[in-house]
Amino acid sequence: MEREKVHLSIRMNTELHDRFQYVAGAEGRTMSGQILHLMQRCVREFEKANGPIKPEDMEKI
Repeated sequence: MEREKVHLSIRMNTELHDRFQYVAGAEGRTMSGQILHLMQRCVREFEKANGPIKPEDMEKI
């Protein structure tokens, strides 16, 4: 079963937006897809270095 999806809104200047949009397109992704890809990579790298994040760890945030 898929978990509920949540929405994240971020602010950035126009130059960063345009450059990020270019990078996402060059990699065949939408901007949202690129952000999700980078977030997933960040979590994988964190867990590789620190061990898995457990549900009880997330209750502490």
